[in-house]
Amino acid sequence: MGEFASQRHAAQPSPRPSAANGAHEHGEPFLAADVGGTHARIGLMLGTPGDRQPVRVLHYHRYHCADWSDLGSLLRDFVAQLAIAGHAPLQGRIRRCVVASAGVVLDDAIVNENLPWPVSIAALREQLGLAQLEVINDFEAVAWATQFLSVDETLPVIETAQPAARGPVLVMGPGTGLGSAVLLPRAGHVQVLPTEAGQIALAPGNEREIAILRVLARGRAYVSYEDALSGPGLLKLYHALCELRGCPVALMTPAEVTGAALAGHDAAALEALQVFCGLLGSFTGDLAMLYGASGGVFLAGGILPQIHGFLRASSFAERYFNKGVMRAFLQKVPVRLIEHGQLGVIGAAGWFLDERQGDQAMPPL
Repeated sequence: MGEFASQRHAAQPSPRPSAANGAHEHGEPFLAADVGGTHARIGLMLGTPGDRQPVRVLHYHRYHCADWSDLGSLLRDFVAQLAIAGHAPLQGRIRRCVVASAGVVLDDAIVNENLPWPVSIAALREQLGLAQLEVINDFEAVAWATQFLSVDETLPVIETAQPAARGPVLVMGPGTGLGSAVLLPRAGHVQVLPTEAGQIALAPGNEREIAILRVLARGRAYVSYEDALSGPGLLKLYHALCELRGCPVALMTPAEVTGAALAGHDAAALEALQVFCGLLGSFTGDLAMLYGASGGVFLAGGILPQIHGFLRASSFAERYFNKGVMRAFLQKVPVRLIEHGQLGVIGAAGWFLDERQGDQAMPPL
């Protein structure tokens, strides 16, 4: 798996023909971007209606968001690099783009405090000279792409005696923020429900977590799950535990906390990662019940692939199953880990073709 292997996820046809009309029928390229708080993944995409590959990745690059002043500059650089990558004839033909981004769209803006810069949809469309620009939630895109995953492209977290049933599929995970979406199967089609479940109020599950919540809530009116289950959240857990333990703060980044915990070099870091996994198990179980995720759970995000072994040995499963009478239901819901890679780009492109082009006939360019 990883950044490049995910191209094969588009190797099977969508349940519904993609791009039934419009310019994509004639092979018009378009951009798909998966923009998070840390990385932006950009792809030059081509729809292939009637083919066994509904979307093809022609060129792909991952950017570090902090290196760029705005999203428009980043996307313009990607287009400029196409000539070097052997796609110069396509540069002038790119008139459409879909952006999968953390957060929500309010009026003309993408609203998310984790993005490194503000994003105006109208300004971005004008900067790039686009005829069409669509924006969806980043986990909505990842969830859409999971329909192409095979079991051998995932890692087990909680296995079940029987394969997952047909039903809603929960996709969630911590990165710079805490994203989630639900894939809803339909006859001949799928629908994805984007959510902001990460903003649900944090619910502690034991006395230690109650003490941590008291620290996190100091001077604040609201503490969400994202405040604990994210990269910045892991650092907050570590700082809170240093205070509760009466020890100095020695680690300054989420990566340092994770590294020290895995190496066993710092007791507060180790406890922070243990609390992180326990809270994640509890929250995952809550969402699986809420959405009736009989089709299974996929965990994504930038943190979990680094701690897969630790996660499986942690209290994640215990907390996931600790739901009273719903334990029997959750024992039939497998939980598997996926690497983000190109999934967001592929999912955004597939969603764009499958959901938008069939409904919105574009005028000739």
